[in-house]
Amino acid sequence: MNLLNIGCGGHFHPAWTNIDLVSTAPEVRAYDLRKGLPYAENSFDAAYTSHVLEHLTPHHARISLQEQFRVLKKGGIVRVVVPDLENKAREYVRLLDEMSSTTTSPNTAQNHEWMILELLDQMVRTKVGGEMGAYILRPNLQNAEYLVERIGDEAEEWLKVAQNQASPQQGAQHSAQHSAQKSLLQKVLSKSPSFLIQKVREALAQAAVRLLAGSGAAAAFKESLFRSSGELHLWMYDRISLGQLLREVGFSDIRVCRFDESRIPNFSSYLLDSTPQGTVRKADSLFMEAAKKG
Repeated sequence: MNLLNIGCGGHFHPAWTNIDLVSTAPEVRAYDLRKGLPYAENSFDAAYTSHVLEHLTPHHARISLQEQFRVLKKGGIVRVVVPDLENKAREYVRLLDEMSSTTTSPNTAQNHEWMILELLDQMVRTKVGGEMGAYILRPNLQNAEYLVERIGDEAEEWLKVAQNQASPQQGAQHSAQHSAQKSLLQKVLSKSPSFLIQKVREALAQAAVRLLAGSGAAAAFKESLFRSSGELHLWMYDRISLGQLLREVGFSDIRVCRFDESRIPNFSSYLLDSTPQGTVRKADSLFMEAAKKG
């Protein structure tokens, strides 16, 4: 089968054709997805895109799905995963009501604060990780289990960073710093040449703006680069709005599904939406599939 993973980031499988705006590994093709897909019509049996559409404007999200429809063979399956706006809104309202009641559960206030961040932070942040990252790095975090329940492995990665920072012994701190430096070096060395060239170009551009227009303009330019880096959410979807968009593009047999079920053969074996332990990788997700009518 020919399988296409669109906007894969660093999460991909060698059995798939993997493509993203910036290549993070030799197995990933670098391409500006806002320009469509560089493949012929009827090329793929299935297309998968996870936590990508929300980083595009509604206009470009529609173009992306139109392109996925174009490159799929008749009878092909598209699987779209996005943050679930309905789930976030319902959880926020539940915690809001609980905060207004006379009796609250342990950590209700902290969970309520987190849900405000989960709803808004990725639409407004100006730094990597934003306020969500800063929240997870707080000392004596009381609701870590809730955060893992909400956003899965992303929370666990940040919590590991927090544990390294909180080590009370100098030797442990030095070891953690050394490991972090080693990990960073390995991460840099694993990047493709195109990724590293892009980062060098951005650094040179920032230096040029600072030289020509001052520190204020350089700061604004840096924020602009960040806002176009792909970390921000530019839109949100629920099962109704995403289903309608898929229908308007031309897909049919549209279904909401679990993370561990799919019409793509052997999908769970690729560990794209699940972990090796069989749990969901991105717990705050809406999973939808649709077919290109044969």
